[in-house]
Amino acid sequence: MKKFYFAFIAMASLFSFSCKKNDNWKKAAENPNYLHRSVREVTEVMLHDIYSPPVASRIYAYITVAGYEAAANGNKKYLSLAGQLKGLDSIPKPEAGKQYCFNLAASHAILTVGKILVMSEGRIEGFHSGLMEEFENTGMPDDVYENSINYGKLIADRILKWAGKDNYKHTRSLSKYDVQTDDATWKPTPPAYMKGVEPHWNEIRPFLLDSAQQFKPAKAVDFSKQPDSYFYKLAMAVRDAGAKLTPDESEIAIYWDDNPFKVNNNGHTMFATKKISPGGHWINITGIVCRKVNADFIRSSEAYAWMAVVIADGFINCWDEKYKSKVIRPETYINQYIDQNWMPLLQTPPFPEYTSGHSVVSNLSAVVLTKLFGDNFAFTDSTEVEFDIRPRQFASFEAAAKEASISRFYGGIHYMPSIVNGVDEGNRIGKFALSKLKTH
Repeated sequence: MKKFYFAFIAMASLFSFSCKKNDNWKKAAENPNYLHRSVREVTEVMLHDIYSPPVASRIYAYITVAGYEAAANGNKKYLSLAGQLKGLDSIPKPEAGKQYCFNLAASHAILTVGKILVMSEGRIEGFHSGLMEEFENTGMPDDVYENSINYGKLIADRILKWAGKDNYKHTRSLSKYDVQTDDATWKPTPPAYMKGVEPHWNEIRPFLLDSAQQFKPAKAVDFSKQPDSYFYKLAMAVRDAGAKLTPDESEIAIYWDDNPFKVNNNGHTMFATKKISPGGHWINITGIVCRKVNADFIRSSEAYAWMAVVIADGFINCWDEKYKSKVIRPETYINQYIDQNWMPLLQTPPFPEYTSGHSVVSNLSAVVLTKLFGDNFAFTDSTEVEFDIRPRQFASFEAAAKEASISRFYGGIHYMPSIVNGVDEGNRIGKFALSKLKTH
């Protein structure tokens, strides 16, 4: 009897050890860094391909919603975004009785969607294959791997079908912006004199907003060439500020430049300096914050999706106003009516002035991140390190947003009302999103 008892105990211990050994893959496979790396890879490809800020925001929205749906559908505490986002009426569910690694499904969905939405598909494909191999090497059972890959593909296919109906393809066939000859409206600026970027972006289907015009800012200041006019004084304020920038103000302007395509002249040669977009900057901050609080892959996917869809709506709302008011840039106005030799610290972006896109996006981002991670959340932003710019520390998301907003005045690319009203526009969009979007 004793022999039987000890044999039973030994077998039970062996079985328990075997189960623990077989489950060892879970901890490795659920590491949120797979998710962070997937989002970052799409960012790197967008940097390489040079996408405008609005187009980049669209890509971020679709890849992160794909990642969130694949991750969250494995946890009953989290709600699907189906029925909440415009046009997204359903999402495939995992099959009952099958085991999944939802982090694998999420990473696979992000990269599958990303490959379709970017030009350099091959760059993502190589990374994708390597990442999937890393998941396999965790010791994950073959059936779990296959189930997860298949589920991630189902999610990706659904998101791509949804994306295909947002009117983006139609806007590719529409006419370019026609530069108008009157004095008041926006004109292309040096050195490349590029055409207006995305003049039809207000035709893109929003994610949460009722329409592209939902949060219309205050009316733009009336144009005037008269030296005693308010508009002239606003331009003088930009010029005067640029002439006496402190080292810290210059550093702030350069830090938040976030110009995806800065054109440089070298003799008769022109070349581009690539940087992250304003939306990409805040997506990167989201990743930094998630790592700081050790957020798991589900909470991280939630944060990315929240941020990306609200940022995308911010660009739709902002771009609607830009191409309706068509406000002339400070550089053009100052060169024509005040000082023909004046140059802004930052290169003027190729689209109308009002409102400040960075002010809109930064402030709605601060509203969302404060909701997700709390007020007075101190963090160090290292986004610009890859561009040889040192990190900056912030006491809160609001503090970072305020600095990003005023950076456009220091940089000489926006009048002050564009910044002030852009801050208000972003805050209203962010608060609206908080009232509409529910993830748990």
